[in-house]
Amino acid sequence: MRTTAAEPYRDIDFSRAKRGPVVKMEPGKTKISIRLDNAVLDYFRALVERAGGGNYQSLINDALLAHIHQRSMLEAVRQVVKEELSGASGGRGLTTGSTVTARKRAAR
Repeated sequence: MRTTAAEPYRDIDFSRAKRGPVVKMEPGKTKISIRLDNAVLDYFRALVERAGGGNYQSLINDALLAHIHQRSMLEAVRQVVKEELSGASGGRGLTTGSTVTARKRAAR
């Protein structure tokens, strides 16, 4: 078997090297592999290009987070409206379990 001599500038001492990623991941983030439609990738890449640079993956993450927050806000509003309607149908106004009623009691 033929051995190749190391180039002088490639003679690197790895005796104190550690295994693992060169750049540590941000806390709270996980690296995954995901399949997305080409149209989704094209859209976010175009946004980055129009902005003059950036990271399309961060934009996708931001869009997903915004969707989660919007959904939870919608669910909270629906719950309050449901409580208001169920209380109004009995002629008593707000129900005792209502989020709004609880806030009013706490403010007293």
